[in-house]
Amino acid sequence: MIKLELMGTKTQERANREKSKYNQTQIKEVILLGFQSTKDINVLVLVFLFIVYILTLGGNLLIITLVSYSKTLHTPMYFFLIQISISDIMLTTDISPNFLYILLHEGETMNFTSCIFQYYIFVMTECTECLLLTVMSYDRYLAICNPLQYIYIMNESLCIKLTIISWLSSICSMMISTITIAGLDFCGPNIIDHFFCDVSPLLKLSCSDTFSVQLEMILLSVPILFLPFLFIVISYIFVIFAILKIPSSTGKQKAFSTCSSHVMVVSLFYVTLIVIYDLPTSGQSLTISKLMSLLYTVGTPLMNPIIYSLRNKDVKFAFNKLIRNCMNL
Repeated sequence: MIKLELMGTKTQERANREKSKYNQTQIKEVILLGFQSTKDINVLVLVFLFIVYILTLGGNLLIITLVSYSKTLHTPMYFFLIQISISDIMLTTDISPNFLYILLHEGETMNFTSCIFQYYIFVMTECTECLLLTVMSYDRYLAICNPLQYIYIMNESLCIKLTIISWLSSICSMMISTITIAGLDFCGPNIIDHFFCDVSPLLKLSCSDTFSVQLEMILLSVPILFLPFLFIVISYIFVIFAILKIPSSTGKQKAFSTCSSHVMVVSLFYVTLIVIYDLPTSGQSLTISKLMSLLYTVGTPLMNPIIYSLRNKDVKFAFNKLIRNCMNL
C-alpha cells in the first residue's frame, strides 16, 4: 500500500516537472530582427519606407475617392478595384508600421498573439486580392467576349455577391489555417530573422510536427491560389482570341487598353508570389529573401494604384475633374 502511494507520488512529481518544463519553454513573445545593417542604412530605409507607406495610403485612398465621386467610374471593374484598394490598405498597414518600428529600434519584441494576428491579416488580404483579381478577369471576359449581355449579367447584385464571396472565403479559409498554426507547440528559440511574421519563420519556431500544417496549406492553396490563376489564364486566352477577331485596329487597341492594367496587376501579383514562395530558396541569402518579401508586401500595394491611374484615361479624367471642383470651392 505504502509502495503504491510512493509510486503515485513520484509519478505526480514527474508530471509536475514535465508541466513546469513545458510552461517554461512555451513562447510568449517573439523578437523580430528586421534587417541587420548599420544605423545609417536603417535610417535611409526607414525614411524610404515611410514615404512609400504614405504614398500607398494616399494612392489607394485616392482610387476609392475617385471611384466613389465620379459617376463615370461607377462600373463593375472599378467597384472591384475599390475592394483591392481596401485590401492593399489593410496589408500595408499590417506590415509597414511594425517594420518602421523595427528599423527605428533595431528590432522589436512582439507578443506572440500579435504575431499570429499579423500573419492572419497578411494571408487573408493576399488571398482576398487573389480572388478579387479573378473576379475582375471574369468581368473583362464578359465585357469583351459577351458585350451584349454584359450589363445584364454583371449587374450590381452579382458584383456585391462576388465581392462578399471573395472576402468571406479568404476570411474563413485563412482563419482555419491560422488556428491550426496557433495550435502548434512553440518552444523556441523565439527569434524571427525577418521583418514580419510570415509562415516559414513561424513554423521554424515550432517544436511540433508541422507536416499536417503544411499539407493543410497546400490543400487550401488549390481553391484560393491555383484554381483562380488557372481561371485568369483561361479567361484571357478567350479574351485574346475575341480581340484578334475585331476587324478594326482601333477596336483592337481599345479592347487591349481595357485589359492592360488588370493584366499588369495580375502579373505583378503572381510573379512576386511565385518568386518568394515557390522558387527554391537553397543558397539564397536571408537579405535577398527579405528584399523580395519587401517587394511583395510593400511594393505591390503601391504599384496597384499607380498602374490603374497612369494607364487609365477615365481615372485621369476623374482626377482632373475632382481637382477643378476643389479649386472652384
